[in-house]
Amino acid sequence: MTRRWIMVGAALVVAVGVPLAAAGPAAAEPATTVRYPSGAVAAYFSGWAFDTCTAPPISTLQAWSGTAYRGIGVYIGGPNRACAQPNLTASWVMTAAGMGWRMLPIYSGLQAPCTDATGKTKITPSQASAQGTASAADAVTAARSVRMLRGSALYADMENYLPTDTACRTAVLQYLSAWTKELHRQGFLSGVYASLSSGALHLSQVYASTSYARPDALWVARWDINSSLTGWAGIPNSQWSNHQRAKQYRGDHNETYGGVTLNIDNDHLDAPVATTTYDYTVTSTTPLVARLGPGTNYSAARSLAPGSTATVVCQTPGTKVGSSTVWDELSDGVYVTDWYISTPSSTGWSPPVPRCSYPYQVTSSSLNRRSLPSSSASVLGTLTSGALAWAYCQTSGTKVGTTAVWDRLLDKSFVTDLYVASPSKTTYSAPVPRC
Repeated sequence: MTRRWIMVGAALVVAVGVPLAAAGPAAAEPATTVRYPSGAVAAYFSGWAFDTCTAPPISTLQAWSGTAYRGIGVYIGGPNRACAQPNLTASWVMTAAGMGWRMLPIYSGLQAPCTDATGKTKITPSQASAQGTASAADAVTAARSVRMLRGSALYADMENYLPTDTACRTAVLQYLSAWTKELHRQGFLSGVYASLSSGALHLSQVYASTSYARPDALWVARWDINSSLTGWAGIPNSQWSNHQRAKQYRGDHNETYGGVTLNIDNDHLDAPVATTTYDYTVTSTTPLVARLGPGTNYSAARSLAPGSTATVVCQTPGTKVGSSTVWDELSDGVYVTDWYISTPSSTGWSPPVPRCSYPYQVTSSSLNRRSLPSSSASVLGTLTSGALAWAYCQTSGTKVGTTAVWDRLLDKSFVTDLYVASPSKTTYSAPVPRC
């Protein structure tokens, strides 16, 4: 991505802020806890994507809408970001999302002290952790300024560097560990874009190390025209194994669709992406009750006037209203039945709105996915250490260790919450709803 790397930014400031969720037993490195606040949601995308230096105008996305591409990498900020971003606004993000585009937010942060590229703002080894924290805080500010929600995955761009320089390797790992911990503290998922022969390899080597926080997703750069998301040299398939991988497999070249030409890189994704909001209209003739959870058994929180705008972030199953069991979570964390919302379907799921989910890393070497919330239920498969458990609700089941809480995953299997890096190991973890 050399063409994207002319320094235009200034020095970062140190991050400040307050915790976004109640304190609780937090998982230590490498699987640190993501502190999702109310209204946060995570999503992943599996398919083809491209990235280009400047976010293109909406007219270009419309011209390219008939292609296989449904994902796009966008450069949200950082001291090494090359191109101006006149199109990358909150309105652009919402419009692109409404068209069905999934976005990978890229932060062009500090580079390795031994990077093989020139003219870059680099990590100061003695300040690597503080600079990683500051970079994450700056990335959060940039993401939120364009209405990317908490729960989004933000990707630190770490360009290639000399892999045999031990001190440089340590500085990069300290920087990226702090990046991950600060993003988790602020309710975001952590992604890293890195060369397969340097940054990605080093992250793999410390995958289980208690000295470094492990990112949630890895996006490797390897321009070998091989789009496979497995079989990466030096990186076991068991690492970042559950919707946590992306590959940039072809570099700078031109492609033309609908009469519009872009210079792009090619990407294959099965990884977390940005989450946004979707505006729909309340179709009920009387005030629509918004509740604290996805069901009529939850307490009322407020009401929405007929014809008003419902800012939807995701959809989840709940009690049946009319002909629909779908409920919509709104941006302030309350829920309304989808039966009275103008989404494309009144009875089922409505793409591009994602399913509500709250992924946490698995903390055990192998975690059984079961058919029911019971340690005696049939095993449907396993999740390896560091895999994301994509939970959409929690329920009670047989007690395992200190907890009787089980997480129901998007694939409808159950895992004990004891071995997932959620905030609590004894009770339910807000904002994940009860099943």
